[in-house]
Amino acid sequence: MEHKSGEHMEWAPSPFEHFTGAVWNTRLVEGEPGPTVIAVQFSPGARTDWHSHPEGQVLYVVSGAGLVQSEGSPAEAIGAGDVVWAAPGERHWHGARPDSPMMHLSITSGGPTAWEGKVSDTEYGQS
Repeated sequence: MEHKSGEHMEWAPSPFEHFTGAVWNTRLVEGEPGPTVIAVQFSPGARTDWHSHPEGQVLYVVSGAGLVQSEGSPAEAIGAGDVVWAAPGERHWHGARPDSPMMHLSITSGGPTAWEGKVSDTEYGQS
């Protein structure tokens, strides 16, 4: 068993090339052989790029209010306690609403994320 104290978690800025706005993350559990679990904090209006995961992704919203959108579908509001499942290969994005920060846990396995381009301000604004 491994125990990590919350006061010693190291938060790092998420890479600008895959995110818009101020986003921070900390790895809670590193995969191999199990899932990778990352806590992600989004400032208001911040979001991921379009992306997909080879074995899908589970999001658990810890706090705040956000948006999630799958390609071809309208964006949906998400909030604390919500769980989102993106199927394997499903192109999607997620982030905070313009008026609220949001924190979620991202649970993935099975290889690297396929990053697929920025969510434009126009796309985000239609949410």
